[in-house]
Amino acid sequence: MNKLNLKFTKPNKLCFRDGNPKTDKNKNIKGLEKYRILRLNLAPYNLSGYQVCPMASAGCAKACLHTAGNPIFQKQKDLGRINRTRFYMQDRKEFLNKLYKELKQHQIYCRKNKLIPVARLNTTSDISFEIHNIFSMFPDIQFYDYTKIPKRVYKYLNKEYPSNYHLTFSLNESNKEDAFNILKSGGNVAIVFRKELPKTYNGYTVVNGDEHDLRFLDPQNVIVGLKAKGKAKTDYSGFVLD
Repeated sequence: MNKLNLKFTKPNKLCFRDGNPKTDKNKNIKGLEKYRILRLNLAPYNLSGYQVCPMASAGCAKACLHTAGNPIFQKQKDLGRINRTRFYMQDRKEFLNKLYKELKQHQIYCRKNKLIPVARLNTTSDISFEIHNIFSMFPDIQFYDYTKIPKRVYKYLNKEYPSNYHLTFSLNESNKEDAFNILKSGGNVAIVFRKELPKTYNGYTVVNGDEHDLRFLDPQNVIVGLKAKGKAKTDYSGFVLD
């Protein structure tokens, strides 16, 4: 594919504060309603013509949470996420300028409304946004992500990232050794289960990751259990555990 032909138009908006059932759940939970999440959704895997999930497996690419939600809106959702991803890849400076402005606006909005600002920049991607110094620029915003890149999690566990950034490793069918090494090192790992969430798995406590998406509030050294959604319900690659 010739990436020079992957056109984009500058979007009016990069990030969204509402409209995602997963990241909006805390609004209805007593004690968590003050957290307000700003999320950036890019096109996962290589859907845009650019790879934004470098450690994606066949199972997680096929069962990506990107497909969860009402299928009627999937085509429009794809177009928006593809456009934003190409914007990031082809005009990085302008993309980051716009992202910085939206993060600043989110910070101001939360301050005015007495809310706690949170941001998840990899809602459907796995980009190392730390290379852009974003977390240090906005110390009052709590950032968090899931990742399948082990070295990022080890940097997090070694406190090499700013204290306002939290990372949870994600298990798939091909990184189980990495996942359990991270658990042994004190990190948290998200695992997708097909049906009911067990109370423990391989000796580690399982917390319900579907109750809310504020992963930085999870206890340390636990498994974050998630129920299969979207195309993940029909995955038998090993990405979803029975």
